[in-house]
Amino acid sequence: MDFEQEIARRRTFGIISHPDAGKTTLTEKLLLFGGAIQEAGAVKNNKIKKSATSDFMEIERQRGISVATSVLAFIYKDKKINILDTPGHKDFAEDTFRTLTAVDSVIVVIDVAKGVEEQTEKLVEVCRMRNIPMIVFINKLDREGKDAFDLLDEVEQKLGLSVTPLSFPIGMGYDFKGIYNIYEKNINLFSGNSKQNIEETIAFTDIESPELEQIIGENAAVELRDNLELVSGVYPELDLKAYLEGIQQPVFFGSALNNFGVRELLDCFVDIAPSPRAKMAEERLVESDEKDFSGFVFKIHANMDPKHRDRLAFIKIVSGTFERNKPYLHVRQDKKLKFSSPNAFFAEKKEIVDISYPGDIVGLHDTGNFKIGDTLTNGEKLNYKGIPSFSPEHFRYINNADPMKAKQLFKGIDQLMDEGVAQLFTLEMNGRKVIGTVGALQYEVIQYRLEHEYGAKCTYENFPVHKACWVEAEDPNNEEFKEFKRVKQKFLAIDKRGQLVFLADSAFSLQMTQQKYPSVKLRFTSEVTE
Repeated sequence: MDFEQEIARRRTFGIISHPDAGKTTLTEKLLLFGGAIQEAGAVKNNKIKKSATSDFMEIERQRGISVATSVLAFIYKDKKINILDTPGHKDFAEDTFRTLTAVDSVIVVIDVAKGVEEQTEKLVEVCRMRNIPMIVFINKLDREGKDAFDLLDEVEQKLGLSVTPLSFPIGMGYDFKGIYNIYEKNINLFSGNSKQNIEETIAFTDIESPELEQIIGENAAVELRDNLELVSGVYPELDLKAYLEGIQQPVFFGSALNNFGVRELLDCFVDIAPSPRAKMAEERLVESDEKDFSGFVFKIHANMDPKHRDRLAFIKIVSGTFERNKPYLHVRQDKKLKFSSPNAFFAEKKEIVDISYPGDIVGLHDTGNFKIGDTLTNGEKLNYKGIPSFSPEHFRYINNADPMKAKQLFKGIDQLMDEGVAQLFTLEMNGRKVIGTVGALQYEVIQYRLEHEYGAKCTYENFPVHKACWVEAEDPNNEEFKEFKRVKQKFLAIDKRGQLVFLADSAFSLQMTQQKYPSVKLRFTSEVTE
């Protein structure tokens, strides 16, 4: 298969949602269709001791939530599909925002009973800013929930989307009979017992046929015809160009846990989702079909394999082919590196690949060369942009609880911070270490991983900070900046990249500081660029 065909058959997408909308379950079911797993382990069902294939960190198994973004690949209908399953929990939003820089399209999962939730709003906003094509999957139809039309309105209003339903439910909850697939014009009947296997569908070209009554009953048939008439009257038809430009969003209904409506979603997705798209670098726009290789690091994960202490840098390939054992330029360090065992993923299973194409995600073993946002190329100096670091919301001192293990603690903190799990600030005044995170749950994850992966114990102490701001001085030698540093000495720290950070203890003190020292710029995000 030639280079162009390889690009055309790739689909790289992320699944986003509010926690508990069923994102990991949907990922599992997609893998089931791809033949990548034989049976799906219902995550919350304790009778099945297998936990979800895509949740591989112990803390995720205990809590039934996804903490790290996992990368999964499978082949379906001769298309190579790469899924990035993101954590839904808001404490891990940063990881999700970064992942969205590496996807070409997105599936948004919405819970039929809860409708649009706050976390979904934030993530969809990021996708809209970048015009990422989105397909909406309304999940858990086997439970009682909101009316289908009310949900479609809610999606349009709260998320600012313009939707077109491509499937429609027949009943809901106890009365749930199945789904009419508008895209393929057939009916899929729900039996409610197909968690592990794959449902049959009944082709139905003529919705007016009296056979419909026999299959789903008279009332349901009348209701379905009315609903479909309403759908075609109210919603526009699928416009592929509008979908690819991020202007129109197809909607599917189903129940991921019962493996229902998932095939319809997947078949349509494989048909219409974009193959790898061009990406903007600081220097120029890079097209996916360019022959020269380029890619960027969007995630770093330490200790993916507890038996071997290793770090993996996840690279999204933007253009050209990535070949094993071939030297590539690490742009920030300006040096050539080569990789003898680049990995492709299937959740816990990794395999070494000789060649990867645009759209693929490759894991590279890293001894500390990579930071998030780094670019690798054939030789051209390119810097992909747009991977932000956010100002943390929570701050705590980190203390060593076992003096014999100081070295392990520092190594552990150092590596976890490189992953972007949290941010480390060292106070200028006394050198104490402060960890800042976007969500409080991160502290548990850090403590757990330090102990289990590095053999180091830590304790935390509260540190009352309102916001961390990155400091930029118009002129580092002027008197105003020197005075700012002298007066605010207690609140100044250095981040991991050596930048000066002001830790404001309240909104009021932040405001006063900005008024008093106008030439000192305080910023709430630091773009991760070197």
